[in-house]
Amino acid sequence: MPKIATWNVNSIKARLPNVLDWLKQAEPDVVLLQETKCQDEAFPHFEIEALGYHRAVHGQKSYNGVAILSKQPLEEVSQRLPGDEADAHARYLEATTFGVRVCCLYLPNGNPAPGEKYDYKLAWMARLAARAEQLRADERPVVMGGDYNVIPEPEDCHDPAAWAGDALFLPETRRAFRRLLWLGYTDAFRALHGEPHRYSFWDYQRGAWQADEGIRIDHLLLSPQATDRLSASGIDREVRGREKASDHVPVWCVLE
Repeated sequence: MPKIATWNVNSIKARLPNVLDWLKQAEPDVVLLQETKCQDEAFPHFEIEALGYHRAVHGQKSYNGVAILSKQPLEEVSQRLPGDEADAHARYLEATTFGVRVCCLYLPNGNPAPGEKYDYKLAWMARLAARAEQLRADERPVVMGGDYNVIPEPEDCHDPAAWAGDALFLPETRRAFRRLLWLGYTDAFRALHGEPHRYSFWDYQRGAWQADEGIRIDHLLLSPQATDRLSASGIDREVRGREKASDHVPVWCVLE
């Protein structure tokens, strides 16, 4: 019955005390980390291993970076999202653990839009959809989790009008996200929580956290075989209020 979580830590070195505290308290079995912002050798391997986690990391200096932690060994590890051999960004990592294929992703922000960065975002999402379709065809439990940089619906942000021209909320972005759902994937949080205005990110600026002006952009998408096992999901909101917190908080689900 693994508990699987995703968390954009916004620099693993800067947030390490918070990350270790949360791992001890929440006791997730599998964790998908984004924006580790360090090369592989600089990842805190010793501290993570001391808590009983195996790990796979795919990093780059100062930017991006993803990692998977698991209480069981990680097998069939892959560091690239297929479809663009020239893409050198450390944004994607796949592995099998607890009998589940887990995909850790840090989807491009895409701003300013329109422009090259937004074109890259949409192309990346098309590659992700192609990979999601391949994985679904295997008919095994799949969890695709991470910072999607997508606000799926108006109820997933505090002020839709304020985000109308942003790459995270543009119709093309949301349409690309829905394509994943149309392939048969389920938003683990939304499947069990219908209430609006539950967020996973609050900006550091303008007192967004204190005013609860957030957005929900961190998601766990489950294949049909994983959805059949979904028993709980949630957002660990309180983590955002800690000293030197990431601007994101962990999102998690439990599979029976």
